[in-house]
Amino acid sequence: MDKPFAITLDPGSSLANHTGSWRTERPVYVDRLPPCNKQCPAGEDIQGWLYHAEFGDYKKAWEHLTIDNPFPAVMGRVCYHSCEGACNRGKLDEAVGINSVERFLGDEAIKLGWQFTPVERDTGKHILIVGAGPSGMSAAYHLRRFGHRVTIYEAGPLLGGMMRFGIPKYRLPRDVLDAEIKRILDLGIEVKLNTKVDHILESMKEGKFDAAFLAVGAHIGKRATIPAGDAAKIVDAISVLRSMEGEEKPMLGRRVIVYGGGNTAIDVARTAKRMGAEPIIIYRRTREKMPAHDFEVEEALQEGVMVKWLSTIKQAGESSITIEKMTLDDKGSPQPTGEFETIEADSLVLALGQDVDLGLLNNVPGLEVSNGIVQVNSNMMTGYSGIFAGGDMVPADRNVTVAIGHGKKAARNIDAWLSGVTYTPASKHELASFERLNTWYYADAPKTIRPMLDIIRRQSTFDEVQGGLDETNALFEARRCLSCGNCFECDNCYGVCPDNAVLKLGSGMRFEFKYDYCKGCGICASECPCGAIKMEAENI
Repeated sequence: MDKPFAITLDPGSSLANHTGSWRTERPVYVDRLPPCNKQCPAGEDIQGWLYHAEFGDYKKAWEHLTIDNPFPAVMGRVCYHSCEGACNRGKLDEAVGINSVERFLGDEAIKLGWQFTPVERDTGKHILIVGAGPSGMSAAYHLRRFGHRVTIYEAGPLLGGMMRFGIPKYRLPRDVLDAEIKRILDLGIEVKLNTKVDHILESMKEGKFDAAFLAVGAHIGKRATIPAGDAAKIVDAISVLRSMEGEEKPMLGRRVIVYGGGNTAIDVARTAKRMGAEPIIIYRRTREKMPAHDFEVEEALQEGVMVKWLSTIKQAGESSITIEKMTLDDKGSPQPTGEFETIEADSLVLALGQDVDLGLLNNVPGLEVSNGIVQVNSNMMTGYSGIFAGGDMVPADRNVTVAIGHGKKAARNIDAWLSGVTYTPASKHELASFERLNTWYYADAPKTIRPMLDIIRRQSTFDEVQGGLDETNALFEARRCLSCGNCFECDNCYGVCPDNAVLKLGSGMRFEFKYDYCKGCGICASECPCGAIKMEAENI
């Protein structure tokens, strides 16, 4: 039947709603890009692994998740879950607790001993990874799964990079970090600790490496020009956090001043609080302008950390600092007021940002370095063929999620480059916007809140601040996913079609339209809860 004839029906949404009309549109099943997937810097197929989780198949969900990210238990604790900010459910009631379910899956994997599938393939290629932080470990994981031999050179005594030396234990317990690192190494990755690379080309030549991925973290704290007496104790925040991993903890004294407004400033102030100090954060702008995430600021305030907003440090002495109060001008920029205040202080901790040590790149031809950052092309390769870079070394936001995404992207491009081809990512589907959803079909389901440690223990111990979900809550939270833009076999189209033009193909196979019977009324598209059907113009 070349031109299906439309029978008489007026559903109110049809373009072919009168007797004698030829069909002008036909329904088509589509897959749209969920906004959570689009937002994820690590490139996770969030909706894909949530689908398995909501059926209670947690191992399959974990296996699906770790195709892109080998650190679900870590990410479930330290990721700032921007995916939840993009979640369409947030416009209906509250966003799906994606991060909570990810942590649950990661913790289940550790508890039950789930392992990655051993790698059988051997390409004969050998890649050097410089730096064992989130980006380097992610790249090593993906490259090993491609079948390449991988060796990591780490300048420090332990693996983990800024996950270990920049994130306090109350946010990321070390047994969790160690378990997920070990699982990656068990794939057959070689590690050389306490091995600093002074010249990358020499190291590549000596080790006969075919390519290199540079993932050196930003471990050098920035300094500020602050007049100070000889006896003033001024240290940088990263050094303080790093020393917490050693046997000798930093001696900061009781009155600790932290200068800065980012997440590192919050971390070091909360660390000092747990060591029995009375920390005060000095920040030159308002709370609204603070680069630290608001929930971390709120947690710090709950724990008794004081903050002096609109203040800057003018001078540091042996037992006090002088601050000047600021005011905002009509452009929102802080300006000095000439009003000063003296505060007692045993130490001053500078949390003004970090730099990367780029000494290993000296005399490497073709590299472009701008403002302490290595420039890379769209394939993560530097100006020197075969040397790739990611994480803190390249222009991007500095956080664990971005770094893990860089490692995966670099690994794909390194694998392609070693084969003499260019990696081309698959084209993305159109976005599944909220307006495409039929939210009437979804039941109200309030978001599950993760438990928090009581304030007393938060102030005095390094016990983990935020708890995880149990299986019941994790299952409930996974089932709050709307499956935006992708069919989840709800049978709506099958049930509402007035012409029996929808064919069920079986569990997991979705549906098919029988166009010989379809008149193009559009009811299926208008009633699809998740927006997985669109009407296309009939090709007559």
